[in-house]
Amino acid sequence: MSHIKRFFLLIFSIYGFLIFVLLLFIIFPFVLISLLFNKTSSGNFIYSLCRLWADVAFFCWGFHHKNIGIENVNKEKAAVYVFNHTSYMDIPVLMKAFRKQHIRILGKSSMASIPIFGVLYKNATIMVDRTSAENRANSIKELIRSLQKNISVVIAPEGTFNMTPCPLKSFYDGAFKIAIETQTPIVPVVFPDNYCRLNYHSVFSLNPGRTRAIFLPEISVENISMQELKQKVYNAMQNKLIELNAPWINLNECSNS
Repeated sequence: MSHIKRFFLLIFSIYGFLIFVLLLFIIFPFVLISLLFNKTSSGNFIYSLCRLWADVAFFCWGFHHKNIGIENVNKEKAAVYVFNHTSYMDIPVLMKAFRKQHIRILGKSSMASIPIFGVLYKNATIMVDRTSAENRANSIKELIRSLQKNISVVIAPEGTFNMTPCPLKSFYDGAFKIAIETQTPIVPVVFPDNYCRLNYHSVFSLNPGRTRAIFLPEISVENISMQELKQKVYNAMQNKLIELNAPWINLNECSNS
């Protein structure tokens, strides 16, 4: 990478971070007001604020977003949505992807410790702490309660960033266990561009361009084991990412890893 490009990325990333912080301060008073509501209403309101935040931020960052395969989404019925995780930009893109239905995202509990942002994060996500089986079980129970209220749940089944040259890391069982237990269909979503907009290598890699959320056909959970379901979803997402030539994929290196 040339020195000029590195300098541009540094300056643009600082600019992008300042936009993030400014918008966070603007919406924060409304987040505090929402805490006066019950938990469900508060969460729904915070997601509305986050969608507005994403709209303004994407405009300022020069991001051009498109949702593809939206016909695969039944906005009147809850689903378990799973997405591939390669970027710090995944959560903002989720705000652009889910516009008309209520959702809850499964997030890492460590993020709640970030000043100011942590208040928003804690009240908008269902946090998972993988340090104990009891905490993981409580997170699953809360996800199930959301589905019972016709609120969709959104989970990254890889758990953490995929830092491999493969299309996907191996999946945790949680999303598939929940889907079968509640008999809720799974809708896979792939993000092929987020890695290019802001990747896990550096917070100073932000750059303008396109983002896409591609919704794959719904996968039924009827008469299928958890492992079969997990493999079916994995194959669908992997094949789509390979078809789209996602930029982090190197199948030669992947086969040797």
